[in-house]
Amino acid sequence: MKYFKLPDLGEGLQEAEIVEWHVKAGDSVKADQLLVSVETAKAIVDLPAPHDGVVAKVFGQVGDLLHVGEPLVGYEGEGDAGTVVGRLEGGAEGQADSFCVGAAASTREHLAPRATPAVRQLAQKLGVELAGLSGSGPDGLVTRGDVEAAAEGARERFGGEKLRGVRRSMAINMARAHAEVVPVSLFADADLHRWAQARDPLVRLAMAIAAACAAEPVLNAWFDGKGLSLRQHAQLDLGIAVDTPDGLFVPVLRNVGARSAEDLKEGMARLRADVQARSIPPQEMMGATLTLSNYGTLFGRYANPIVVPPQVAIVGAGAIRDEPVAVRGEVAVHPLLPLSLTFDHRAVTGGEAARFLKALVAALEQP
Repeated sequence: MKYFKLPDLGEGLQEAEIVEWHVKAGDSVKADQLLVSVETAKAIVDLPAPHDGVVAKVFGQVGDLLHVGEPLVGYEGEGDAGTVVGRLEGGAEGQADSFCVGAAASTREHLAPRATPAVRQLAQKLGVELAGLSGSGPDGLVTRGDVEAAAEGARERFGGEKLRGVRRSMAINMARAHAEVVPVSLFADADLHRWAQARDPLVRLAMAIAAACAAEPVLNAWFDGKGLSLRQHAQLDLGIAVDTPDGLFVPVLRNVGARSAEDLKEGMARLRADVQARSIPPQEMMGATLTLSNYGTLFGRYANPIVVPPQVAIVGAGAIRDEPVAVRGEVAVHPLLPLSLTFDHRAVTGGEAARFLKALVAALEQP
């Protein structure tokens, strides 16, 4: 028997939740026939059969969380489907440490040794201390079931519902950002009185951010905190936060500075529609070099939005409001757009951030 394992689904996607099985044990399948649908932190992904064969066993039920490298289907056929590693009939928990390619080196270093890398990673994700568990596997090996039982016991004592999918990913990413980034926020207002009656600033914000990146390129960069290296980007790939009932999605609008306003508007509409339909490909959610949070469409003036590594900056735009302003010694009422800029002070100086925000405001205040 060969094993079709959860493949690498792209940058940063090391786990997926089973949404729907399209086959069962005993089914004959053809190459490219749909086997299972899984949900990552980015999107729902359909996984096809690699070749003709017979399904001997399926691993996991709807709602189960699997990591990259763990088996999805026990597969009988002429070709290879995945890699045979040890005896998998009992599931992932009885395998040697070389079983799961998805576990990071830091996971191996910091968690208890009597567990597979996949189980170690699961314990880290669920917040379970392996040192306090008695393993039910061979020679005291801690199994997936041991970890899940410990996590379930903790949840039952706490109450509430387990986070899944996008909300779970948000919780993990925000905790990582809090642990790694040294955030500083600056605030300013852009006076939009020369916009006449226009009140939809999203495209103008994207173009103004591109102009600000041209003025201070260091904010359009990725920072490696461990290696202390900074990678500046030649083009702005702007992540745009989109609020949905399922949680926060951040699709990426590519090469903003080289596109027309109409092209950007169409691109934003397409990304937003794909997010709402949950049909956006995972690659469209990856690789942002800077992020815009346009929370003003909902409510609020200023914020300290969270910088998610490896990015070094995020722009927040609040709700446009009419306010009295001084104009040549007289009072006038102008529409003001409140802006917030949070930057990672490990990679960006206060002066660079201030010049970026100044250039952003200047670009927005043009007619």
